[in-house]
Amino acid sequence: MDTIVLKIQQEEKDREKLRQAAKILRKGGLVAFPTETVYGLGANGLDPEATAKIYEAKGRPSDNPLILHISRREDLVPLVKEIPPVAEKLMECFWPGPLTLIFKKSALVPKRTTGGLDTVAIRMPSHPIAHGLIKEAKVPIAAPSANLSGKPSPTKAEHVMHDLMGRIDMIIAGPASNIGLESTVVDVTSAIPTILRPGGITYEQLKKTIGKIEIDKGIQEDLKETFKPKAPGMKYTHYAPSAPMTIVQGPRNAVIEKINKSTEEYIKQGKKVGILATEDNVKKYSKGLVLSLGKRDKPESIAANLFALLRQLDLEGVDVIFAEGITSDGIGMAIVNRMNKAAGHRIVQV
Repeated sequence: MDTIVLKIQQEEKDREKLRQAAKILRKGGLVAFPTETVYGLGANGLDPEATAKIYEAKGRPSDNPLILHISRREDLVPLVKEIPPVAEKLMECFWPGPLTLIFKKSALVPKRTTGGLDTVAIRMPSHPIAHGLIKEAKVPIAAPSANLSGKPSPTKAEHVMHDLMGRIDMIIAGPASNIGLESTVVDVTSAIPTILRPGGITYEQLKKTIGKIEIDKGIQEDLKETFKPKAPGMKYTHYAPSAPMTIVQGPRNAVIEKINKSTEEYIKQGKKVGILATEDNVKKYSKGLVLSLGKRDKPESIAANLFALLRQLDLEGVDVIFAEGITSDGIGMAIVNRMNKAAGHRIVQV
């Protein structure tokens, strides 16, 4: 398949290009596009044959549900059985933006889109190119991250090209995603809303808005193969670089000492070592390929950098990766979740 790469920097100035992409979606094709979280791989969410192509292009497990993206609140109504009051409150505060809500689906939404579930995940992105594409397509767009399944999510167009060139119809090459982590997913179908995946909207923000909210155990644990995921990213290994990655947690000096010692041991074996360190500690490592995650007191910078750095380590051909542990306050919960999954829950406490 020949993949068209369409450069779009501003939605309003490139309206005709968006119409071209929207036409591909309406005909059942696949289009990758930028959002504020990560790049998404879109298909007509109401066309089961089109959404099946997403699973095929990504190599994605068929029970891993897709998120439907809409551009207007009124587009939600035909897709769901009901809109609970708590969902209204969350949409009022965080839509458009990096928040996905899980509803009981209507008959209009194919089960192939929802991974066989009777619920559907829906988001209204704030990114102008994503918003404009959905508006032009005139259908809800099913879109997981635009990467090969299990690999780090793409935050730049070149990441999508690396993974999916020749597998999909079009890539909209826009600016880099500014948040860098996928949306927060909240299930509003139960009596108490539950966070199924942490993301750009934090637990603290949600709690302040609606009061009581629970956190699903799958955010912290490595779930069993028999588990049926209600949201993307809950069950399978995700965001993983090619080299095995270990997270080292503990007091700052102990973490640095452990990583330095382990790095020396691997280098003696002829291995190339990658180190993900916070900006505060970068100069504390004298060996290995050391990359700065960002500033510890500015976790948003770490969120924005994480996936791109994991991809850089792949390109550098490292044999093993060590990463400093991050605190889980605020958006740190989402960062820790992604890092744990990227490491396959390989964590060392020092």
